[in-house]
Amino acid sequence: MKQFMLTFQIAAAYAGTVVGAGFASGQSILQFFTVYGVWGELAIVISTVLFIWIGTKLMVLARRIQAFSFQELNVYLFGPAFGKIANGLTFVLLLGVTSVMLSGTGSIFEEQLGLPSQWGIISSIALCCLVMSKQIRGILAVNSLVVPMMLLFMALVAVKAVDVGELPQFTRLLEEERPGLKGWIAPFSYVALNIACVQAVMVPIASVASNDRALRWGGFWGGMVLGAMLLISHYAMYDHMPDIRHFEIPMAEIIRDYGPWMHILFLLVIYGEIFTTITGNVFGIARQIQSRHRLSNRWLVPIILLAGFLISQVGFASLLAYLYPLFGYMGIILLLFLAAKRMPVR
Repeated sequence: MKQFMLTFQIAAAYAGTVVGAGFASGQSILQFFTVYGVWGELAIVISTVLFIWIGTKLMVLARRIQAFSFQELNVYLFGPAFGKIANGLTFVLLLGVTSVMLSGTGSIFEEQLGLPSQWGIISSIALCCLVMSKQIRGILAVNSLVVPMMLLFMALVAVKAVDVGELPQFTRLLEEERPGLKGWIAPFSYVALNIACVQAVMVPIASVASNDRALRWGGFWGGMVLGAMLLISHYAMYDHMPDIRHFEIPMAEIIRDYGPWMHILFLLVIYGEIFTTITGNVFGIARQIQSRHRLSNRWLVPIILLAGFLISQVGFASLLAYLYPLFGYMGIILLLFLAAKRMPVR
């Protein structure tokens, strides 16, 4: 039973960290997959395999080298000199994605609830400070609650929003125009972006895990959950193209047609998923800083969130459109080094 709970918590933390503002809202799925039509399905399958393989390898690797934060992992992968550069880029990436998440909470309040966007951002900052006071236990507890809710909601979406008789089929791949180079790179840059963010949470969690087996099964089920949610979201939005591209939270517009209760449930779930990614990123940034300087979370966390708050004022869709592809290309380097690096001895 203890092994099962550990595997469940690892899988939930992995999936919950990836399913942030861009994923849960549908924005990143739209930009990386759905815009390519039926070819987006093939890209999602590739992404699922990569999530399972690279995510699992990252966690097992972190446990075997006993990394305190992603800083030790990057130094191990890239060496002392390039490891410092990688740590700097990862720090910028995490802060940028945290800003996107905070901006996403503002979009929920403004676009979906008709409330000031600042209310959403400020309430998220306050809740994050509360959860971060519990460290890893707080992050695992939040993900263990939110991810099952997201799975339940996705099951409802699959039943109500997805018409099985009209799903895009792999047999239609030859009928549609093939995507350009950007489309072929999309699944790799998407996974690379998320793995670069995931390491902030999963490296510290993996380093204190009791065994490799829980990490391997946690990585497998976490990757499978991500793949299933990607496909369901892709199918739901595919039928509403191209009109759906004009919304900051496209999935919310699809769900709005299925009644107020489904819409409210979706907003709760998407807020929860955004929040898990905020806490995970802030935890990772704080860990990196604390590996060099002895600073208390009591002061460090509010400072990190304040920086994210200032950047978030740019706007959700704008941040997502420019930062995510850029960070995705940066993360491909990490993806290549992780794939090529030999696993250290137990």
